[in-house]
Amino acid sequence: MSNPGWVWRSPPGWPQPPPGWAPPPGWRPPADWPAPPADWVYWVPAAGQQAAGQQAGAQPPDGQQTAAPRRKPAPPLPRAEPLTRRGLVLETWFVQIAFLAPGLLGAIDLLAAHIGGTPGINPFSQIVPHHPVANVIFGILTYLQVGAVVPLGLLLLSRTGQYPAAIGFTWPQWRRDVWPGIGLAAAGYAVAYVAAIVIIGAVASAIGRHAASQLFSQVTIGHVPAYYVLYGIAISAVTAITEETLVNAYLLTRLEQLGWDPRWALVLSLTLRTSYHVYYGLGFLFTIPLGYFNTRSFQKHRSVMRPIVAHFLYDAVLFTVSVLAP
Repeated sequence: MSNPGWVWRSPPGWPQPPPGWAPPPGWRPPADWPAPPADWVYWVPAAGQQAAGQQAGAQPPDGQQTAAPRRKPAPPLPRAEPLTRRGLVLETWFVQIAFLAPGLLGAIDLLAAHIGGTPGINPFSQIVPHHPVANVIFGILTYLQVGAVVPLGLLLLSRTGQYPAAIGFTWPQWRRDVWPGIGLAAAGYAVAYVAAIVIIGAVASAIGRHAASQLFSQVTIGHVPAYYVLYGIAISAVTAITEETLVNAYLLTRLEQLGWDPRWALVLSLTLRTSYHVYYGLGFLFTIPLGYFNTRSFQKHRSVMRPIVAHFLYDAVLFTVSVLAP
């Protein structure tokens, strides 16, 4: 029996009934008709009669459920707006804070420990006492967190068209990156060595040699197995990639886009770079030459791999010498 306001809807593959038809009591479809879908709704409101049927309190016969009312489609998400100058400034601040805050706070802790009487700085973590191999493995894995912001910096640069290849973040080439990197590292050593002689000598003459030694933190590795060289090389690689990508390539690219004068961009980059080396005491001054050469290299050649190679070689040589010739 039909019901006012509702019409019968045949499942897919069934013949369409004449208008107003309703299955009589006890009716069953022939066996050769295809089975309807499990959630098929046979009775639906007649077009233009849904409101009338609801007002009259009409219900579909035989306890059939009606088709679910169509939901209003969700409004489309707003399109991403082009990056504004303010957005670029905020992005640059966030990236630098995310990278610098842990390093700077850790450097202040080490400096406080030195002032409090700690004899030196050991760059190798003692995670598992009396298990040097485990210390190497876990120490390398733990140090990887230093570079956690690097993928973010590269991704954000790519949003404005500076893909890794555009800033020279590629596999190093001998002529383009390695040989110039060796030259940058050698220049950094030479200037730092001369500066150390002059500055340490001047401070010792002014306040005495013992007092002067308290102003410079020493790196004390101690006696460790020779394979700790691998530990030092891993630290050197992570440090070089992280620092040169974030406070060199990323920062200088963004500052140029914001219209900064290259000289002031160089000053800011060097300031941030040296800030997390304060654990050396006055020795942080000796990190400035390499930082200057690497920053100028990127400003001139727009390739970050050359400074990365220079920074890696600079640190790796120091670690190797410290481990093999205590």
